[in-house]
Amino acid sequence: MNTTLETTADPSPEELTFLAERLTAFNDGDVGASGRKAVAVFVRDEDRAVVAGISGYTAWGWLYVQWLWVDERLRGRHIAGDMLDAAEREAVKRGCRNAWIDTFNPVAAKAYERQGYRPFGTLPDFPAGRSRIFLQKRLA
Repeated sequence: MNTTLETTADPSPEELTFLAERLTAFNDGDVGASGRKAVAVFVRDEDRAVVAGISGYTAWGWLYVQWLWVDERLRGRHIAGDMLDAAEREAVKRGCRNAWIDTFNPVAAKAYERQGYRPFGTLPDFPAGRSRIFLQKRLA
């Protein structure tokens, strides 16, 4: 089989879907089906506009919080904690026993620790001058 190596900053959605399908099939055969399912929590204002939210997924008995954002006008009101609580409750309903999240914002890391998350690793200088902090929590 002849092959070529291609690097691109603009992969097609079909190519990315193909990769996801192939890796999923491999992982399913290797460690069993992940049961991956999206989870999102939104906070909306009186006009139904999103003013805070979480996006992530559950898989292999874990909740992964990929994105967490709160409008700066609402920060300091425990909205992030309320959203994490809601996502964790949903994850437990799905059979999850653990959760993980990562951040390079030290203020966010402290908020996650107040929520019961504990650091388990860091990636120094990612981005430059900061450390990416990985945190996990055992769910009820």
